[in-house]
Amino acid sequence: MSHNRQEKIEALGRVIDVLDELRVKCPWDRVQTNQSLRPNTIEEVYELCDALLAEDNPNIKKELGDVLLHVLFYSKIGEEKEEFDIADVADALSEKLIYRHPHVFGTTQADNAHQVELNWEQIKLKEKNGNKTVLSGVPVSLPPLIKAYRVQEKAANVGFDWESPEDVWAKVKEEITEFEEELERSRATSGKSGKPVPTPEMLAEYGDLLFSLVNAGRLYGMHPDSALELTNKKFITRFNAVEETARKQGRGLKDMSLEEMEQLWQQAKSKEN
Repeated sequence: MSHNRQEKIEALGRVIDVLDELRVKCPWDRVQTNQSLRPNTIEEVYELCDALLAEDNPNIKKELGDVLLHVLFYSKIGEEKEEFDIADVADALSEKLIYRHPHVFGTTQADNAHQVELNWEQIKLKEKNGNKTVLSGVPVSLPPLIKAYRVQEKAANVGFDWESPEDVWAKVKEEITEFEEELERSRATSGKSGKPVPTPEMLAEYGDLLFSLVNAGRLYGMHPDSALELTNKKFITRFNAVEETARKQGRGLKDMSLEEMEQLWQQAKSKEN
């Protein structure tokens, strides 16, 4: 169902009215602050991300509403402090969108999405309160996997990138080799065999390896966070199936050999296909 512009405006106004009343009459809503809401905001965004990955439209709609509530709530708190309100938030966003899209609202030429990204980086550096350096716009608190993707993406937008996607695989292989060499060096130094004790050098080489794999995914249009989450879900589904099958056999996983668990794993995997 599609709504016209007036219906959309009225719907947003209704939510604002409801929140205004809750802020006065509800004991929980009345005491919330930026700090108390922040953990919930993070949780709501992750729940939205789960719905997006699953292409679950009913839940996407629901979770978008929860995220919108938080945007309105922070704006309400800003209004109470006489700092800003939702109109200021919307106006600032409109101005930023217009300023950052000169290929739509101005005379700048951009024939594809990549050219738009290149223009954005230059615009952000010129803004009064914008990024002072190319990478300064990447939030410090981003999860490391997402941060790696963003810093690589921003560096690429100013030309610091591989000439072709295929070139990255030599770097990935180089990082695997360097990690293996550091692993063997650690074992030789410690004089122990079996499971190695991580050293700062091993951790650094492992980080380099992960960074190169993130780079490979970026060059082939795959976001590492989305790809890894799909694999997480797949692993959880298969492992739960292994555990459930073992339970039906009256056994616990700790009582099974690795070979037995692997057999159940392959059974779970074959059922997916």
